[in-house]
Amino acid sequence: MPTDLSFSLKQARRMALAAQGFSGRQAPAQITAAHLNRMIARLGVVQIDSVNALVRSHYLPLFSRLGNYSPSILEQAAWSQGRRRSLFEYWGHEASLLPMALYPLMRWRMERARQGRGIYSQMARFGREQQATIQRVLHAVEQQGALGAGSLSTREERAGPWWDWSDEKHALEWLFAAGLVTVAGRRGFERLYDLPERVIPDDILQGASLTEAQAQRGLLLHSASALGVGTEKDLRDYFRLDPADSRSRLAELVEEGQLRVCQVQGWKQLAYCLPEPKVPRKAAASALLSPFDSLIWERGRTERLFDFRYRLEIYTPQHKRVYGYYVLPFLHNERIAARVDLRAERANGRLAVHAVHEEEPGLDEEGMVALALNLRQMADWLGLEQVQLNCRRPSADRVRAALLNLGIGL
Repeated sequence: MPTDLSFSLKQARRMALAAQGFSGRQAPAQITAAHLNRMIARLGVVQIDSVNALVRSHYLPLFSRLGNYSPSILEQAAWSQGRRRSLFEYWGHEASLLPMALYPLMRWRMERARQGRGIYSQMARFGREQQATIQRVLHAVEQQGALGAGSLSTREERAGPWWDWSDEKHALEWLFAAGLVTVAGRRGFERLYDLPERVIPDDILQGASLTEAQAQRGLLLHSASALGVGTEKDLRDYFRLDPADSRSRLAELVEEGQLRVCQVQGWKQLAYCLPEPKVPRKAAASALLSPFDSLIWERGRTERLFDFRYRLEIYTPQHKRVYGYYVLPFLHNERIAARVDLRAERANGRLAVHAVHEEEPGLDEEGMVALALNLRQMADWLGLEQVQLNCRRPSADRVRAALLNLGIGL
């Protein structure tokens, strides 16, 4: 596919950072629900994860981009009732929070789930074989309102991992995937399920239906906007589209002039961008990133953009870990310049820094000061009084010196 549009790797990196909300602009003094909603509208999707070693992952991307915001603003947007609710939960990029405006673009996926397509084979089989249980659970939700799986379970023993769910939990998850129930709220981290008409605004539920092709094109356009520039796989992965669907829809978008084909220095595959791409002169942001941040969740893209190989080691035995259990990449001046293994020790009021690893060619003094400030800001946001460095590496000594030079106690 011929193209006359090309970008250097540095230009592509800046486009990606700007598209993802890392503009380097000064954050507002007080972050409001409007700031949060604009940022999530830009991203399109925020991945949810249950690991709470530091803070649950869906809170982190907004802190990385906006700074010290109240988590209650996100909770109201995601799980409150009435006008303050602006997000819904669904399978966007894994389990995710998405803007209400994208709900119509997910209906085709819900319909496929009802047909047993696009969901785990075990869940699809449950949907075929256990309709009596599914209808019983749906009737309970209809009659009783928002319910958690625990309140419906007929099992005496506690449920284990997802493949050890109770029948009622399986039924709720099938109904959720099929769009017949949605998440009304959470009790702790437990989902509470209710009918969509009690949660999703009427104007969205009653809006005109989109065909599969229309919805998929809309999602790919949102991917292109949120990524700045990306390959077919990059754009497809953002909302977890099937390869065949993605390739067909991208061809249609290019033919319609809604996307342009381009080349990026060093990339083997052609890429795509919006028709009038903007290339910032710089993107001088500094931020600690969630392992599930949309800037880096596609690991191959992260390596192409930043020459940074990143793998989660949560499930790696401790003696085999290279960098640590819950490692946050540190973005600084258009590089991923370090990685930091962090833990929130809430009972002791400490942000524990278990490891600091600099990436070649390392951080200069300005970069080390930026990392120290980000750690202090992270501790403040989490309500932790102290930053405690448990790492004996020379990089940690430099962070300690930077904190002390800034007048920040340890």
